[in-house]
Amino acid sequence: MSPFWKSLSIAVAAVPLLAWAGVAVVSAQGPWVAPADAKAMKNPVKGVGNAKKTIETNCVSCHGASGKGDGPAAAALPPPKPANWTSAAVQSHSDGEIFWKISNGRGAMPPWKHLPEQERWEIVNYIRTLKGK
Repeated sequence: MSPFWKSLSIAVAAVPLLAWAGVAVVSAQGPWVAPADAKAMKNPVKGVGNAKKTIETNCVSCHGASGKGDGPAAAALPPPKPANWTSAAVQSHSDGEIFWKISNGRGAMPPWKHLPEQERWEIVNYIRTLKGK
């Protein structure tokens, strides 16, 4: 089992125990804000390439098939929950912000820096196709 899935399993197992004990499960991470230089990054890639396949392999379990943050693993994750890529909040982020978040991860969202840069930009482009869906 990879370290990510192992830590996710432990975190998921802890949530019901904390709830049972009467402890509120609240994220102390606060808003997820990309640095200014990331916000200003320009997307050098046109089109979505193989982003749909990459997302089906790596993202759907949490973000869901339609990108609404409702994947089968989402309910068991502690806050913050997976982002709804179709939402106005996500769509209002710059391409650079989304790219930075994909690259760096936070909480249960792993960093995806091991994916080639082009693939990460294609994911950004794919997320843009979900606007208002």
